[in-house]
Amino acid sequence: MLSWTLTFIIVALIAGVLGFGGIAGAAAGVAQVCFFIFLVLFVVSLLRGKKSV
Repeated sequence: MLSWTLTFIIVALIAGVLGFGGIAGAAAGVAQVCFFIFLVLFVVSLLRGKKSV
């Protein structure tokens, strides 16, 4: 999930440099959603790991 976030951030940066504002904004939005999903899944996996101890 984190690799997808990095991919979309790179796409957003390249599109922004080339002047494609709409594509850059969309890619940045997708990257933000992917990052927050990653954070939620990471926290859930940490909590599940601590319960079994």
